[in-house]
Amino acid sequence: MPDQTITLIRGDGIGPEIAEATLRALDAAGAKLRYEEALAGMNAVERVRDPLPEATIQSIERTRVALKGPLTTPVGRGFRSVNVALRQHFDLYANVRPAKTIPGVASHFDHVDLFVVRENTEDIYSGVEHYVGADRSAAESIAIITKTGSERIVRYAFEMARRLRRKRVTLVHKANILKCSNGLFLEVGRAVARDFPDVAFEDMIVDATAMKLVMTPERFDVIVTMNLFGDILSDLCAGLIGGLGVAPGANLGRDVAIFEAVHGTAPDIAGKGLANPCALMLAAVMLLEHVGQAEAAGRLSRAVHGALATPSARTRDLGGEGDTKRFTDEVVARLRG
Repeated sequence: MPDQTITLIRGDGIGPEIAEATLRALDAAGAKLRYEEALAGMNAVERVRDPLPEATIQSIERTRVALKGPLTTPVGRGFRSVNVALRQHFDLYANVRPAKTIPGVASHFDHVDLFVVRENTEDIYSGVEHYVGADRSAAESIAIITKTGSERIVRYAFEMARRLRRKRVTLVHKANILKCSNGLFLEVGRAVARDFPDVAFEDMIVDATAMKLVMTPERFDVIVTMNLFGDILSDLCAGLIGGLGVAPGANLGRDVAIFEAVHGTAPDIAGKGLANPCALMLAAVMLLEHVGQAEAAGRLSRAVHGALATPSARTRDLGGEGDTKRFTDEVVARLRG
C-alpha cells in the first residue's frame, strides 16, 4: 500500500507537543503516512496574519484528510471559530465522538461504550444572528434546520450503526417545545429509521437524555442529534469516561475528513512537557481506520490503552505520574516490543 499523504495542523498551545508525540506513535505503529504541514489558529495569525490561510484550505483540498491539534480562535472580528470555518467550508456535516470506558482512567462508570453523531453545519451555529436596536438592547440568533441536513446526518448514524453492528440509534431533540425546527429533525429521523429495520430506533428529549446519560449511560449505543445539543452532550459523554483528555473526534464530509483532539490549547502548561497526547493519538487511530490502515490503527489503539493503564506513564491530569515524554515512550515501547 502506498503512503497516504495527509495534512498536519499542529495547532496552538500544547498542540505542537502532542502532535510531535502522536507522530512518534504513528511511526512506531507502522502507519503509512506522509505529512503536508499547514497552519491555522494563532500560529497562523503570527506567521501570515490569517487564522485560516488559503494555503491550508488548498492543502486539505488536495489531501482530503487532516490531523489537527487544538486551535485558538483570535479574539475580535473575523472568524467566530476556525473550527467552525473548516467545517462549513468543507461541508463536514458529521461530527463523530466515541466515548468508551478506558481501564486505568478514573471514571464513575465501567460500561460506557457509545458514539455521539452530531450534525455539524446547521442549527444555532449557522451564524445567522444580529443585535436588535441601535443600543443593542437585544440580540437574536436563528437556528436553521433543513430536511437535507437532517436526513444525511441521521442516515449517517444508521449506516454507522449497521457497519459497526450497533443495536440502537437514539435521536435526541426538543420537539415538544421547538415544534418547527426540532419537529422537522424528528420527522425526518423517523422517516429515515424506516429504511433500517435491523437497527432499533428511539427518540428522546434532550433533557431526559442528559439525565439518563449520567444515570445509566450503558443503555446508549449511537446518539444522533443537532449541532447545539451534540456539542453539549458529546462533552458530557467525555466526562463519563474521564474527560476531554481521552476524547478524540472526527469531522466527516462526503470528500474530506478532519480528525482532532477536541480539548483546548491549555496555554498554562504549553511548553512544560506536561500535556496529555492521548486524545490526538486516539484521533489518529480514527484517521488510520478511515484511510484503510486498520492493522496499524489496532496496534496504536492497544498501545495507547496499555499506556493509560500504566500509572507511571499516565499523565497527571489523568491521575498518573507521567508527562508527555514518558507517556509517549510507553506507547512507543509497546508498539516496538
